[in-house]
Amino acid sequence: MRDMNAVVGTHDLLLVTLDTLRYDVAERLIEQGRTPNLAAVLPGGRWERRHAPGSFTYASHAAMLAGFWPTPVSPGPHPRPFAATFPGSETTAKETWVFDAPHLPAGLERAGYHTVCIGGVGFFNKLTPLGSVLPGMFAESHWEPSFGVTDPASLEHQIDRVGEVMARQPPDRRLFLLVNVSALHQPNWFYLPGATRERGDTLESHAAALEYVDRHIGRLLDLMRRPCFVVICSDHGTAYGEDGHIGHRIGHEVVWTVPYGEFVLC
Repeated sequence: MRDMNAVVGTHDLLLVTLDTLRYDVAERLIEQGRTPNLAAVLPGGRWERRHAPGSFTYASHAAMLAGFWPTPVSPGPHPRPFAATFPGSETTAKETWVFDAPHLPAGLERAGYHTVCIGGVGFFNKLTPLGSVLPGMFAESHWEPSFGVTDPASLEHQIDRVGEVMARQPPDRRLFLLVNVSALHQPNWFYLPGATRERGDTLESHAAALEYVDRHIGRLLDLMRRPCFVVICSDHGTAYGEDGHIGHRIGHEVVWTVPYGEFVLC
């Protein structure tokens, strides 16, 4: 594991959650050469297979923002990159950056970071008390309908907002940015040529949504200041009929297994 004590304070931090992206679909597209821009930045050009900390968006993001990131699938215990002070923690190591705060954004803010959230799915929309919890952890948060699941250009709109945020950042203050990408989440049928609303979402439209993300991810990374520690991962997967299941918030392999990648932009 990278020594996060050497990263925090010297690097900006970017967390991109590809909401609902399945590991098997992400890995298949890498193998088929259909996501070349992601392959170009992921270590070794491949996704790491991990287990999600939750089976749906709210649970998984709440866990990650408390320091419980997707876990390697090999037997552990596995040290965590970030951890809140917690007596008896078996996954806090010397390389872990420990914060004495209720969640990671607050801990980073106390360390001098400006914290920003660009929301995507409904748990970030700030339209209800529940939809305000996750963005409320950040000093600055953004959501609008064009960032959400029903807009086929959602990621482009989110990246436009990232550009506005980056233009305002003072050069002497570090940044923690969360971008929750909604494009993979249902509905995603409109990313697949020839698909119809009546037919609905499929594994192939899920894959087509990832190809859409791949076409635009480079612009997001180009906007970030250097050096920047980047994590791109899914928060959970989703079922498209496996064992009769549709959707997520269930304990199924396609939900718990997620793609993960981390790297430094220099």
